[in-house]
Amino acid sequence: MLDTLEKCRMTYNELLQIKKATYEFSGVSLSRFDLNNTISYLDAHVDGVHSQVLQNLSDRIDKAFKHFFRRVKENKAGKRGKVGFPRFKKQFKSFTYPQGGFFVDGNKLHLSKIGAVSMRIGRKQNRIEGTIKTLTIKKMPSGKWFACFSCEVDAKIRKTNNKKKTGIDVGLENFATLSDGTTIENHRFLVECERKLKILSRRLSRKNRGSNRRQKAKIKLAHIHEKISNQRLDFLHKTTRMLVDAFGCVAVEDLNINGMVKHPFLAKHINDASWGNFVRILEYKAESAGVQVNKVNPKGTSQICSQCGNKVLKTLAIRWHKCPICGLHMGRDLNAAKNILARATVGTTENHAQGDGSSPLKETFEDSPSKNWETTVFNKW
Repeated sequence: MLDTLEKCRMTYNELLQIKKATYEFSGVSLSRFDLNNTISYLDAHVDGVHSQVLQNLSDRIDKAFKHFFRRVKENKAGKRGKVGFPRFKKQFKSFTYPQGGFFVDGNKLHLSKIGAVSMRIGRKQNRIEGTIKTLTIKKMPSGKWFACFSCEVDAKIRKTNNKKKTGIDVGLENFATLSDGTTIENHRFLVECERKLKILSRRLSRKNRGSNRRQKAKIKLAHIHEKISNQRLDFLHKTTRMLVDAFGCVAVEDLNINGMVKHPFLAKHINDASWGNFVRILEYKAESAGVQVNKVNPKGTSQICSQCGNKVLKTLAIRWHKCPICGLHMGRDLNAAKNILARATVGTTENHAQGDGSSPLKETFEDSPSKNWETTVFNKW
């Protein structure tokens, strides 16, 4: 598999060079079908690699240029961002079987041109269901290999009768605050492992380049990063599942996270909280469960009083909302969560901006037969 990755990298770079050179000399842009026809002439790199794996490289190059031209068009329209012309690869992390060349036999995965590989499927959620369409073999920096199956399954979209609604204000002091007063703890996975990361990073920098000790130190550092990523994903999946099970409508802010991470002091903590992944996971779980997710404009949600609508200016350091007009006193994040829910339900017959007085998510957590597997901590204001 390592040999396949290296041959794919060399083939990708040669195909990219051919596409660039052809356009520079003749003005003709080769399509992915034209690149597929040139693969057979690259005898030095294609031996021992399945033909469809090589054809997938042409598809990757074609998509890379399509995304490049899309970003150029967006920049001309006024959207700022890096254009990112397709570049040569120093290393390859994955290769794909788009249609065939593989089959599963129990715990054995048979790959064309490679052979039989033992698999550890793990828990029930990772079981293969439906019709397998594509397979991607991916190598992680820690040295682990993963087989990622893309399967076609029958859509099972449920309809929920749950009419409870909630607004969610994400933050750094608490990961999220719900409009009914429930708070979700921010675990700060990166900060907790930061000391280990610094020690292992220093050890890595002291090792000679190309040595076996440096490679071992590199793998140890990659293991810590992988652990942080797994902890964060586990937390997000469990939290979003509880939200989807507890509510029929969830309102969140449509945040510009790319702009927020430019903050010189909060960027690390914003990335550690992973708000973007939280909303993405929440959306696709809500869709399959028949739950509605509404994104609202975040402007002024922390500054406006949720009771009278008066604007009360606050800096980030002020964590308590005190309205001089109506006298409302509550946490800044709770006030913002109520405003988010109000914006999502404005114009509807059931506007529960103040919440309905219950906290179904807290009940779900407290009635759980085992609290040990749940990393999320819920509190009530």
